Amino acid sequence: MNITLGFIRTFFSILCVFFMIFFMISGPEGASGANILLGLGVGLAIAAILIGFDILFRRHNLRSFNIVIIGLFIGYFMGEALVLVFNALLALTSINTSLSSHLVEGIRVSLFLFGTYLGAIMTMRASDELYVSIPFVKFASQGRKKKDVILDASALSDPRIVDLCNTGILDHQVIIPRFLAKELLAQAEASDDTIKTRAKSALDTLKKLETIDHLSLRFSEHDFVGVQDISNKIIRLARLNDANLITSDISSVQISNIDGMQIINLNALSSALKPLTKTGEIISVKVQRHGKEQGQGVGYLDDGTMVVINGGGDHIGHVIQTQVLSVKHTSSGRMIFCNTLDDNKDSDGGVFYSSDDDV
Repeated sequence: MNITLGFIRTFFSILCVFFMIFFMISGPEGASGANILLGLGVGLAIAAILIGFDILFRRHNLRSFNIVIIGLFIGYFMGEALVLVFNALLALTSINTSLSSHLVEGIRVSLFLFGTYLGAIMTMRASDELYVSIPFVKFASQGRKKKDVILDASALSDPRIVDLCNTGILDHQVIIPRFLAKELLAQAEASDDTIKTRAKSALDTLKKLETIDHLSLRFSEHDFVGVQDISNKIIRLARLNDANLITSDISSVQISNIDGMQIINLNALSSALKPLTKTGEIISVKVQRHGKEQGQGVGYLDDGTMVVINGGGDHIGHVIQTQVLSVKHTSSGRMIFCNTLDDNKDSDGGVFYSSDDDV
């Protein structure tokens, strides 16, 4: 990239010098030394101006350039319309006789500049909602575009999003709404300790995401002034940009599904990536509490999967051998139902427990 950019700059610098020298020596005085030096100096000055504009606008992409061009185009017609209205006003009234021609021309120029600026600004502010279409003609990409993803507050509060982004699966796709970052900064100063802790955790996660080189995290400056709820803003932004939404909030998932939004639930994704457990498989589980049914015990695997153990109520606080009966998938994750094994008892009828180091 740097080699190509350097080549283009050098090439255009040589062109500027060549054309200016040719222009100077083609004059009446011919190829004099002064003309050649003047052409060389002017050519280098023009090349420096071009490179300066290149450096000045390097942070702006082609989309920004297109928005400015469309804004100037719309602003031109808006300015012309204001001038036409002013001319009609002069023709229908006697104002023209009381004003000097110089002042009238000044008002025309001011109205034209005002309309051009207003059109450009309005186009820029509505850039995300601006769609230029030709009737009966639809332009569609032949290949399927990889969609961007927008993170909400619950996703930023979940440290698993950092591991997901580190995998590279979301390369050049992640968008953070600027209004969400401002809201998190405001919540970080709140008096409620719960809200403050959650906001600071989300901001820390955001800082970690910014340090991932291959992620190319982007911020969206678009805001919905008339919408107060942050979740609704994020959903509208995702629909506006035809992007997917990553969240770990179940309520947001339900609202998005109703609203026709495509969402990615971190909890469902994490559950889908958990190792499969087959019926009849022997697993070791530490029983942590009693279950809902008589004699049931409840434990958890290392990945957080809940294990319901029939007959495990008598083994609270111990690691026992269990056999998988079935696996149930729920909206909040996966549950495994097991039976205790007779191997948990020794030959004398006592209970045999394995230590945590044996698991």
